[in-house]
Amino acid sequence: MAFSLPKLLYSYNDLEPYIDAKTMEIHHSKHHNAYITNLNNAISGTSIENLSIEDICKNHSENMPIRNNGGGHYNHSLFWNILSPEGGGNPNDKIAELINSSFGCYDNFKEKFTNAAMTRFGSGWAWLCKVDNHVEICSTPNQDNPLMPGICKDDSIPLLGLDVWEHAYYLNYQNRRPDYVSAFFNLINWKEVNNKI
Repeated sequence: MAFSLPKLLYSYNDLEPYIDAKTMEIHHSKHHNAYITNLNNAISGTSIENLSIEDICKNHSENMPIRNNGGGHYNHSLFWNILSPEGGGNPNDKIAELINSSFGCYDNFKEKFTNAAMTRFGSGWAWLCKVDNHVEICSTPNQDNPLMPGICKDDSIPLLGLDVWEHAYYLNYQNRRPDYVSAFFNLINWKEVNNKI
C-alpha cells in the first residue's frame, strides 16, 4: 500500500493572513509530497509496506530513512487536519477540560506550548499529547514524533502539533518564529483536536 498526499479541507489561501498561500502550497505540495515519495521508496517490497503510518512510527523508526520520511508524513498529515480558517479561540469540550486540569487554564497552556516551540533548537515540532488521563507538552527534533519510542512519554497520543521547521514560516515571517507561533493559535481546529481524544 503506497501512501499518498492527503487532500486539504481548505484552499492554500484560506489560512491567510496567518499562513500565506505560497508557503502552504510549497509546504504541502513539495515538502510533504517529498516525504511521501521517499517513504514509499523506502518501504516498497518490505514487510512493512502495508502497515499504517502510526504502526510504522511506533515500531519501525530505527531505520533512519523510514523514521525521517514516515515521521514527516505522519506529522504533516496531523498538522493540516488541526488547522482551519474557522479555527482559533478557546478550546471547548474534552480538550478544554484536559487543558484546565493539566495546566490550570488555557493561558498557561499557551505559554508552555509557545515555550516548547520557541526553545526547539533548529528544526522540529511542538506537541500537545494525551497521556493517560491528562495532557502534556513536549517537543521533538527533525521529523520525530511522540509515537516513536523514547521520544516523549510512552503511550503518548498526539493531539496537536506545530511545525517549527523554517520551511513552515520563513517566506512570510523570516526569522520571526515568535510571530508565527503566536499566529498558529488563531488557526487551531479544536473540534478536530477533540476528535483525537
